[in-house]
Amino acid sequence: MAIQSRSREHGWIGRINMDFESLLRHESLRHEFPLLNDTNYEITSRATGRYNCIAWAAGKCNQKWWPEYRGYWPPGLKREVTLEAFVAMFETLGYEKCENIGLERGFEKVVIYVEGGRAQIPTHAARQLENGSWTSKLGDEVDIEHLSPDILTSDRYGRPHVYMRRPRST
Repeated sequence: MAIQSRSREHGWIGRINMDFESLLRHESLRHEFPLLNDTNYEITSRATGRYNCIAWAAGKCNQKWWPEYRGYWPPGLKREVTLEAFVAMFETLGYEKCENIGLERGFEKVVIYVEGGRAQIPTHAARQLENGSWTSKLGDEVDIEHLSPDILTSDRYGRPHVYMRRPRST
């Protein structure tokens, strides 16, 4: 699957008109995430600190979700940055762990990224779109659509580790 052909036209990064600031942001992303290139992602929003990657993966964009600060965290869950806590959080939204990382008709998926060896500290989450590509919110920066979770493997986010799915709502 290729990212929209318009993203390759002069003056555009994905759906946002490229100005000098956008060009700098584009280059900064490629520096932080070395696997990004002209054909495997597009910027789909302007930068905002209103929400974060966990909220975005959960389908929310009105507040930040994280267990350690004043953001939202589902009631009754441990407020700790552990893989178990993040899996439990997505389970409250109807997700369950799965092995198949590809597109499955009738399901939407999320992936939790981790860094570290044994500790497996959650760092990021992404959500699969109906077209099979993935969407991520990069900190307080932009949202992007990317072809696979592996593209964001980096020192900043670690690697994709746990995939979860739930029936897609109709």
